[in-house]
Amino acid sequence: MGKQEDFVLRAIEERDVRFVRLWFTDVLGSLKSVSIAPAELEGAFAEGIGFDGSAIEGFARVHEADMLAKPDPTSFQLLPWRGETPATARMFCDIAMPDGSPSYADPRHVLKRALTKAGDAGFTYYTHPEIEFYLFKGKPPLGGRPEPVDDSGYFDHTAQGASQDFRREVITMLENMGISVEFSHHEGGPGQQEIDLRYADALSMADNIMTFRTVVREVALGQDKWASFIPKAFTEHPGSGMHTHVSLFEGDENAFYEAGAQYQLSQTGRAFIAGILEHTPEITAVTNQWVNSYKRLAGGGEAPNYVCWGHNNRSALVRVPMYKPHKSGSARIEHRGIDAGCNPYLAFALVLAAGLKGIEGGYDLPPETEDDVWSLSEGERRAMGIPPLPRNLDEAIRTMESSELVAETLGEHVFDFFLRNKRAEWQDYRSQVTQFEIDRLMPTL
Repeated sequence: MGKQEDFVLRAIEERDVRFVRLWFTDVLGSLKSVSIAPAELEGAFAEGIGFDGSAIEGFARVHEADMLAKPDPTSFQLLPWRGETPATARMFCDIAMPDGSPSYADPRHVLKRALTKAGDAGFTYYTHPEIEFYLFKGKPPLGGRPEPVDDSGYFDHTAQGASQDFRREVITMLENMGISVEFSHHEGGPGQQEIDLRYADALSMADNIMTFRTVVREVALGQDKWASFIPKAFTEHPGSGMHTHVSLFEGDENAFYEAGAQYQLSQTGRAFIAGILEHTPEITAVTNQWVNSYKRLAGGGEAPNYVCWGHNNRSALVRVPMYKPHKSGSARIEHRGIDAGCNPYLAFALVLAAGLKGIEGGYDLPPETEDDVWSLSEGERRAMGIPPLPRNLDEAIRTMESSELVAETLGEHVFDFFLRNKRAEWQDYRSQVTQFEIDRLMPTL
């Protein structure tokens, strides 16, 4: 065993850890967990823990069900909400086939493959997400409208506010797990929160996002509340996105920075944006994977629904922020389309693949959009060469189906399963009679 495995085994003994939870995600981004005794951990490091892959969404067919969960010792952390004595720890897992080869269905492996490709080109990929969600009172209602914990708005400070206490407990718990938080505040909708995680390499960040969602839900339940990362909770209030800041480094140098260039943005950074703009329609079914996602994208506010870029233009899909224009390490781009409820492993892999395609192909960046894109007419947008994002999940699926980039990045198995699952979701959705139809049409027809 290596040093990391030895460290984990010692930590388990010293901290009186009685339960070790092994975490991984299915293709749709749902967290899975199996708990093992500390005595089993040495064998888990060496051989993995066997499980029935056919019972996990998108993992395997029945006749090829056996799979192994192999814990990653670098992801070891105690779970603060489970108490200190006896303690409970968790590790993320890589999924393997019985012969030890990586599973083609493991989202973590999809991202690792993309990171290897970036590494071969000399790049390290960093992300920094701004995660939005709604916080509600009580328990999820079986019917009717959920009740937000407050009526506050963007950046509001409310004395002894429930949201402040909630965010404080979440942040304390995250930092106890080694996950750094950069900012937190009340967002624009009633009960809507935003917590921004400090930048990290994309694999660590995807793990952190899965942990973040779990911590948010655990803290909410402990305070007799509940949280949801649904992209559009209310028709009349802002949706919840995950604006993600992205940068590439070559060694210690930020590949997106060029002193004296427009917005200090290098040619590499410009080509990366061009790649995202060119391939965004193909990857939208993954970055915005739910039928509800397109209610957020159609709703205006802070959500983009057109393919364009700009500087300090919050209606653009990709924004080039300039918080610290003379600090090379802070050069980055912001992707504003990604949902708070996406599978972060697959979403990060595809954003990276699209950007790298732009760099490899030397894509030219189209002119930036300085106007508020939502205020333009359809004719004006067409004349400016600003195409729309897919209008619904069906359009997104149809665009993804013919994408070589997505098929190559996800791998055949994940690509095929994802499309099958999303087609079924769309079919179920389009056959539903909505409250809108009942209210608008039933009285008059």
